[in-house]
Amino acid sequence: MANVTLREYADIAVGFSKVIQAGAEPALLDQQIVTSGASAQSAAFGANTRVIAISIPGAPTTGIACLFGANPTALATSLRLPANSITFFGVKPGQRVALIDVA
Repeated sequence: MANVTLREYADIAVGFSKVIQAGAEPALLDQQIVTSGASAQSAAFGANTRVIAISIPGAPTTGIACLFGANPTALATSLRLPANSITFFGVKPGQRVALIDVA
């Protein structure tokens, strides 16, 4: 079980006329998703959300699998993200992400 933070952004960051591979702060919204051995879904992304960051803590989890869509159900075979990581994704407004713990 992990307490995953999902942060929604309207745009990517730009610094010194260069695109930075991160969301532009301040973020629009933070969501907390508690994961387990069953798929857990986020709330629908906001109308202005184009980029999200998924921040996964370390122990007790070794990783998370994720799946995006209108009504997704993550499986252990979905895209895997390691513990102690932050990963950015481009998304569509109204979509959701589903997360599940993986060993």
